[in-house]
Amino acid sequence: MSLPTLGTLDVEPADVRTDLLAEPVRAALPSWPHSADVGVAAIDPELADTAACAEAYAVPLEAGANCVVVAGRRDGEERVAACLVRSDSRADVNNRVKRLLDVRKCSFLSMDRAVEESGMEYGGITPIGLPPHWRLLVDARVLDLDLALIGSGVRRSKLLVPGRLFAELPAAEVIVGLAG
Repeated sequence: MSLPTLGTLDVEPADVRTDLLAEPVRAALPSWPHSADVGVAAIDPELADTAACAEAYAVPLEAGANCVVVAGRRDGEERVAACLVRSDSRADVNNRVKRLLDVRKCSFLSMDRAVEESGMEYGGITPIGLPPHWRLLVDARVLDLDLALIGSGVRRSKLLVPGRLFAELPAAEVIVGLAG
C-alpha cells in the first residue's frame, strides 16, 4: 500500500517504523483498526513546532492539527481533556472547552504533568495512545482534512492521518465549534 505524502516529508507506514513513535502510540496502534492508514515521517526535532515544521517541510499550515491538554475542577474532581484542533485555529478553552468539561475554570495542563501522564514528549503529544481517563475532544473541522500532520508522541517525527479517522479513535468526541 502506498501512503499519501505531504510536502517534502518522507512518509513510511507507522506500524513498520515504530522506532519513530512514543511508547503509548506504539502500544495503541496495533489495536486501532485504522493503523495501516497512519504514516510517520522523521523530522528534525528542532523543527517540531507547527509553524517551523510547516515551513521546513513545505506543508501547508492548514494541513496540520494540534493536540493540547487542558484541565479544570468541579466539586473537587479534576477533569482532563485532550483537544485536537486544526493548526490554523485554537481550542476555545475559556468558553467551549470549559462548558464541555463542566468546570468553572479551565487551563492548560502543566508541561510536566502532560508529559508524565501521557508518556509523550511536550510538543509531540498526539491523540493516539492517550491515557484512558482523559477525554478526547476533536474539533469537527479536523475531520475535513484529507491528511492531517500531527504529533507522534516524540518531537523527532510526525504522523500523517486521514482527518476523518480521528472520529474513530477510542473515546473521541467530535465537537462542532471546539476551536475559535
